[in-house]
Amino acid sequence: MNARELLAWQWQGYARYHQHRTNLLLHIVAVPLFMLASVLLVVGALRLSPPLVLAGGLGILLSIGIQGRGHRLELVPPEPFSGAANFIARLVTEQWVTFPRFVLSGGWWRNLSRSAGR
Repeated sequence: MNARELLAWQWQGYARYHQHRTNLLLHIVAVPLFMLASVLLVVGALRLSPPLVLAGGLGILLSIGIQGRGHRLELVPPEPFSGAANFIARLVTEQWVTFPRFVLSGGWWRNLSRSAGR
């Protein structure tokens, strides 16, 4: 699957996989954490700074763990990963493109508003 296909595929089902109130709230915190941590990781690698690399790596792992916990609450679980490359491609695309697009398009707020009773 190329990048354009991945973006289209991920967007097509995104709202369906993000409906539980707690999952939405966890994502609104965990995705920015992932973004900040990945920037720290890259900056740390470029500066050859082990503390920054460590902080970035730990932040990414924490973010993934938080989001994984949230996804376990969903009635519709995410599609399984087909391998390591698929995991990385989907993860990076979701964090840097699809979730921000979901928030900016109003999808996050719509799903949060609909989930008030859950």
